[in-house]
Amino acid sequence: MANVLVIGASGQIGKQATVKLLDAGHKVLAPVRSPDKLSDIENDNLTVVEQNLEDDFSAHFDGADVVVFTAGSGGNTGAEKTIMIDLWAARNAVNYAKDAGTPKFVMVSSIGAGDPDAVSSEIKPYLVAKHMADEHLINSGLHHVILRPGTLLNEPGTHLVRTDMPDNKDDAVIPREDVATAIVESVARESSDNIITYLFKGDTPISQVF
Repeated sequence: MANVLVIGASGQIGKQATVKLLDAGHKVLAPVRSPDKLSDIENDNLTVVEQNLEDDFSAHFDGADVVVFTAGSGGNTGAEKTIMIDLWAARNAVNYAKDAGTPKFVMVSSIGAGDPDAVSSEIKPYLVAKHMADEHLINSGLHHVILRPGTLLNEPGTHLVRTDMPDNKDDAVIPREDVATAIVESVARESSDNIITYLFKGDTPISQVF
């Protein structure tokens, strides 16, 4: 059992990950802007606190065994929120984790974050933000797992993935539930090696990736 700080627990991936972490026996601290979004989860191991990620949220890191950052500004916000959440809040989370001596940091990033210039897309500002957040984590010295899922789908997970880049863009997809499962496996991962991995629909059990 680990004490897991889930930043972004009210999001689509974050909420599924929170439930899965609790089911696995972990304790979860979830600082969220709208606590009511987690009101349907009844578990004694879940602590929900109201928190705006644009403010100082360093107080939540003490005692955390693992930090999971899966917060995002969402698809309906402009570049300003992308910078403040996907870049700056992520950057701050890394700094807070380092100051607190957190043993592991799991970052939910995105396909394309490795090289935003290689992508011709209207979401390039988002990919740049993810890239800079990833680089800050990599350079922090923290033990880290960086997940770079493909296009996210709202369908049941298969618990099966591939980690190599598909030749066909239409195959570069993954259910959000499988990303949530990958978060849980990342938390449980015993290796001290850092890892950066793509996640797409595939035929390899998620547990074998981590």
